[in-house]
This record gives sequence, C-alpha cells and structure tokens, in this order.
Amino acid sequence: VIDVAGNGRPGLEDGGFGGASFDQPQGMALSDDGATLYVADTANHAIRSLDLDRRTVGTALGTGFQATTYPPNPGTAPGVSISSPWDVALDGDSLFIAMAGSHQVWLLDLAGGLAAPLSGSGREGVLNGPSYGAELAQPSGLALLGDRLYFTDSESSSIRVVDLATDRTDLVAGSDRDLFTFGDRDGIGNEALLQHPLGVAVGGGAVWVADTYNNKLKRIDPATNEISSFSGGEAGWADGGDPRYYEPGGLDFAGGRLYVADTNNHAVRVVDPATGAAETLVLYGIERFEDQGDGYRGVEVTLDPVTVAPGEVTLVVDVALPPGHKTNDLAPFSMDWIVSDEIALPGAGSTREILAPEFPVEAAAEVRRGSGTLTADLTVYYCSDDAEALCLIEQVRITVPLETADGGADQIRFTYEIPTPEA
Repeated sequence: VIDVAGNGRPGLEDGGFGGASFDQPQGMALSDDGATLYVADTANHAIRSLDLDRRTVGTALGTGFQATTYPPNPGTAPGVSISSPWDVALDGDSLFIAMAGSHQVWLLDLAGGLAAPLSGSGREGVLNGPSYGAELAQPSGLALLGDRLYFTDSESSSIRVVDLATDRTDLVAGSDRDLFTFGDRDGIGNEALLQHPLGVAVGGGAVWVADTYNNKLKRIDPATNEISSFSGGEAGWADGGDPRYYEPGGLDFAGGRLYVADTNNHAVRVVDPATGAAETLVLYGIERFEDQGDGYRGVEVTLDPVTVAPGEVTLVVDVALPPGHKTNDLAPFSMDWIVSDEIALPGAGSTREILAPEFPVEAAAEVRRGSGTLTADLTVYYCSDDAEALCLIEQVRITVPLETADGGADQIRFTYEIPTPEA
C-alpha cells in the first residue's frame, strides 16, 4: 500500500488525504501523467479529484446532494447536481461518467468545465439508436477502446457501447428486449444473456466483463461482439486454474493482468488472461488504513508494568484467536513498535509482516536504563475454520510500561485475546 486517501468515515470533506472523506466511492480513472486520480463518489453524488503529488482531495463535479430535477440539468462544474455516479473513464480532458442514478452516461470537459449528458434521455429502458434518445438502465462500469465507450448496463443485464464518432448507442451483448430478461448464456449480441454485470475493462485485445450475479468473468471479442465465459461460475473463493468468485464487481487491466474486485469475498484477485488462473492479491502495509484524522482507531490495551534487566531482551507477541478461527494465510500479520523516552530499541527484523504466523512471535530488542513505555501495533487477519471466505481484521495497540533494574526479566510479553466475533 503506497498511500491512503480518506479518514474512513462517510462524509464529503476536501483537503489533505488524512482528513478528507468520501461516501461509498466506486470507480476511478487516472490521468495520463499519473498526477490526478478521479473518483466516482457515489453516495456523495460527486466526482472527486485527488492530487497524488500534493496529497489533497478536491471536488471536480457535484454539490454533495442528489439532483432534485430529473434528469439532472447540465451546467458548469463543479456546481452541478448529479445523481449516483458509479464509474469514470478518462480520455485526455474528457471525463466520461456512468450516471447510474439518472440512467445516463455524462461527459465532463475538464478544460472547459461543461458537464452534460452524452447518452441517455433519463428514461429507464433498453432503446438503442441516437444517443440523446437512448434509454439506459443503471450504467455502472465504463471502458474505452478507441472511439468506442463500452458500459455495463446493469439493470438491463447487458453490455452496451457509445460510438463517439457517430454519437450512437447500441447493444454489444445481452438482451435488448426488456429489463427482465437475464441469464447465463454465451453468444453474439442479443443471443447472449448476463445477470447484472457491473465491471468492464479493456486489455489484451478483448473487452472483459464482471458478470456479477453469475459469479463469472466473461470475454468479448470486439470485432464480432461474441461473448464467452472465461472463468468462475459457482459462488465461492478458490484460486488456481478453476477459480471461484463471489459477485465480482470492478475490473481493471494492467501489466498484462486482469484485476478483479471480488466484492463479496472482500478481496482483490489477479487473473492471467491467457490461462484464466487466478490468485489473491496480498496487500502489505495495511496499517496505513488506520484513521489519519483523529488518531488510532483500533483496540488499545495497557498491560501491567514490567521490570526488565537493561540490555538485550526478547519481545514476545502472543495473540489468541477466537475458538473456531485461524490466521488468514493470504494476508500478512504485521507488527510495528512505538517507544517512549528511547528506553527500548527493537532490533532488525522486529518490524515484520508474516504470512500465517504461529503465535507466539518473538523479536529482539535492547533496553536502556530508565523508565518509559513500549507499544506494539498489531494487525491480525483471521478467518472462520468452516467458512474461509469470511475473514476479519483485528487492529490492537498494546502498551507495556517499563522499569529497568539489574536482575529484572529478560523478556517482555505482549498478550491479547481477540474476542469472539458477533454473529
């Protein structure tokens, strides 16, 4: 994890990364120079802009309130009321927006500031044709391929496209009969069936689709509009050559790999487009997700004071998991140390990230004469024995007051018992 924007609390607050707030952010698009990240801040009815160099968050479009006119009126950014933006795609100064709440696709001219509908009259439906009169049904994902803007039309269970050269909206795959025809069938055009697709991405000569309610990834040949099942099917969590997903939502294609927001598994999956094999992305540095605005947000525990001998000591970290649970071998346990009055100097290797640790975990430190405190910041990922897809996180800060004296203890123990999760 390189950086984190947002304090973890719902709200609409601009400013520095640590104090800014979002409310159900969904899709993102990065500028060509890598300096600005645009975010569809869905429940705030806004498009946010993140300056990645200055680490600040601003609002590019939206007032923070859902539009009261239907469909929303065009206007000059940022003071335009919009409705539930779900995804964004960027081409130079043209920011395309999947406006799920008004059943439209909008275009924001970043240079001039004009924001207006690109496709969709605002009436929910499946009508194709000239884009101004087309009927869309909760467009949710966007992906650009040349002059073609693909989007998932979730409520009609279809993939559609806006031809930016001719200003037409047409069906790519799925039913164009009504809003209630859905299923799971490969084919060309309206012969194919999907069920509430959410994500779409372009890469490797194909258009990739997260067929969300079918728990599948599908592949579209842009030359023929033929869609075929690629991987997944039965809901679950399995890596390897026959992977399972649980309502995958977002997609991106980068570095020759397909990245999947496997929503109900609370995981990011990485898929090889050549073989279909999947693995689960392990994130390191998760502690950066702690609240950056009002301080530490995990459990805080202070143990009884300990008298230790000055010199080399052993740090012992012992975490007891709830009955029926085990550590998650896909996400790392991490420990970091906070020292007061320079009384302790944790040694090399004491700050660690460990996959599937066996407690207790030991590390070395040198203790100086005097008094102070030593604090362990721990992040533990653990899962239910009988439902490995149900994984939880426990963040705990354990502080031990220290005194030194000759003949004192040669170890400092940090103990914590994770409570049984509420049903």
